[in-house]
Amino acid sequence: MSPAPGSGDGARLTAAEVAERAGLGVDRARRLWRTLGFPEHGESRAYDEADVDALGLITDVLDEGILDFDIALNLARGVGLTMARLADWEVGELLQLAEETFDQAIGAGGQEPSAWLAEQYGDRFEQLLLYVWRRHLDAAITRIQASRSGETEVGTTDLTVGFADIVGFTALSNEVTRQRIGELVEIFETRCGDVISREQGRLIKSMGDAVLFVNDDPLAAVQTAEGIINVIGRDPRMPDVRVGLATGGVVLRLGDVFGPPVNLAARLTQVARRNRIIVDHATADLLSPDVIEARPLPARPVRGFGVVEPVAVRRA
Repeated sequence: MSPAPGSGDGARLTAAEVAERAGLGVDRARRLWRTLGFPEHGESRAYDEADVDALGLITDVLDEGILDFDIALNLARGVGLTMARLADWEVGELLQLAEETFDQAIGAGGQEPSAWLAEQYGDRFEQLLLYVWRRHLDAAITRIQASRSGETEVGTTDLTVGFADIVGFTALSNEVTRQRIGELVEIFETRCGDVISREQGRLIKSMGDAVLFVNDDPLAAVQTAEGIINVIGRDPRMPDVRVGLATGGVVLRLGDVFGPPVNLAARLTQVARRNRIIVDHATADLLSPDVIEARPLPARPVRGFGVVEPVAVRRA
């Protein structure tokens, strides 16, 4: 693998020199660099040819005249945030493997074990990364095309949004070891992700003690919620969970979803009982009574929505 930008290996360019060679103004180059999540290095010679090539790619795209600089920044922000988290994830796994498998003295010429592992598998992981990105890109394009064929307001998509959270996570995190809470979070996210994918949904984001997901079909969302309860709440080794579902128009932006259904799904978890599914009336009305039993609950105030009458659902 090539040296990391700014690592000092082969770095001989300043930020101004990189900007000039890439065909960008230095202010724009610095802003893009920060947006990608990298620290600046002032006037130090901390950059190399890879940095010139990367910013040159952005210059080429801007010169085509289709994307403006603000859009380029948003795309750069998405890449930076995603890659930073992925890199931390990878290194964390490699460090654990290195500590379990290698002695510090072992490795290629005394090389640090985790760096050696990254060098061994980095190129193949890059190939996998490109493959996965292309598959997800195709899927995202298909979803956008499908949403435009409906009657939804321009810029919005009708989805069922699900929010699942661990009951009493704050108190739990104060009672168990840091290693145990880390294991619980990892198991929670992994199992939820598996269930969401199985039910043709999408995991939008995980927040340690909670996950946000969406499904195109309300029944699939209920099945997703049931699956999460089965693999988390029904496991005596895991804490209980609560799940809220709400359906309506949402805006898909920056890899996230926004809109009233997102907020309502999160609020509904606050009134849900342990290992139960609570939905709004929009979701309940779309569920067949032959498949799902819906039971209206007493109306109660929900922050941001006034008085709401939630609905408890379960398989009929």
